[in-house]
Amino acid sequence: MFIEHISAEVILFFIIYGITGVIPLIAAVYLLLRRGNAFAPGVEPPVRLRRWAASFFVVSSLGHVWWYLFYLYSGDINSAAYVLVAVLDCVELLITMAGTLLAMLQDRRRPVWPALVALVPLLAFGGIQLFYPNQYFMQIITAYILSIYVLFSVYMVFAVRRYGRWLNDNYADLENKRVWLSQVVSLACLFLLIIYALVDTDMILLYVLHLVEIILFALLLWRVETLPLLAEPSTDDDCAEPSLESIEEAPAEPVSEDPEADSSNLSPLTSHPSPLTSQKGSLDLSQIEQLLAEHCVDTKLYLQHDLTLQQLAQTIGINRFYLSQYFSRQSITYNTYINNLRINYFISRYQEVVKTQRAFTVQQLASESGYRSYSTFSLAFKQRMGQTVSTWMHNN
Repeated sequence: MFIEHISAEVILFFIIYGITGVIPLIAAVYLLLRRGNAFAPGVEPPVRLRRWAASFFVVSSLGHVWWYLFYLYSGDINSAAYVLVAVLDCVELLITMAGTLLAMLQDRRRPVWPALVALVPLLAFGGIQLFYPNQYFMQIITAYILSIYVLFSVYMVFAVRRYGRWLNDNYADLENKRVWLSQVVSLACLFLLIIYALVDTDMILLYVLHLVEIILFALLLWRVETLPLLAEPSTDDDCAEPSLESIEEAPAEPVSEDPEADSSNLSPLTSHPSPLTSQKGSLDLSQIEQLLAEHCVDTKLYLQHDLTLQQLAQTIGINRFYLSQYFSRQSITYNTYINNLRINYFISRYQEVVKTQRAFTVQQLASESGYRSYSTFSLAFKQRMGQTVSTWMHNN
């Protein structure tokens, strides 16, 4: 054993190190064994996401054990043991991290196998380093690992943006549905890897490293449990809006492509037959506008929480692709359309209560206007009116 005398500083470090090893293990056990949701009782997170996150937590916990045993019994960074532990740690962390972050994006299933393919050269480099140790070659391995994490972080930026567009095109309420935190997690993992690669025995950096780990674990567990299960199209083609040509050649009767949508999720309104369903070869935008006015605006269906594009399309009696194309031709998203109606309703309610001099709160009016969260209402109001709620009320 290479450590004969342990200072108080080292003891403190190992206590923190042990905590960062136990926390992800507890999180993994919670995700795998607890059926209920302790963070958001009313939310059902995707099972796939839970499993991937649990695997990431398990790998993180085991990594702490391996590195602890390595430094306890060896500590030689030029040994074969160091190469084995480093390569194994990087491979397992990247795979489980990629699986977890990709599982957050529910617009379509993104495969994890490209991450496996990217790791094949790393395994080859590790094997060469085992038999022909070379410090320069070890630097090449470190640079390759960093490049993989950088490329994955860049990919996540574009994937999250696409996912955000999908949300805006299909959902009226986006509370807890956005996954910007996935980018934070990927960048935090990259930051931790850089510290791992650069840190030697600087205790300050080691403390920062493990503090960031604890924060990362807590944020990831919170995001996993608060992210609701959303409708997932069965194929990639379902995610994209068809062209006008493909719509004109589509079957006339409405088709339900969304596995989540059924009659139990709809409003009390029944589906109404649309003139569009009896016509082929044309996309009459004015007819869709009339249907929306009759069955969404006049009935105030837009005040229903979590109203999806699929549910609205089924209620007014047309295919969701027709409805999606309608919003696209208007240069707006479905989310923008619903929020505009809700903000207009808020304005009319505000003017009504002010005129009658009744007591009210802005939060109450926001809730009546279809918003569960005041912060979401405030953001939507500012985007719609170009000023904050308080400023608008002061001027009106």
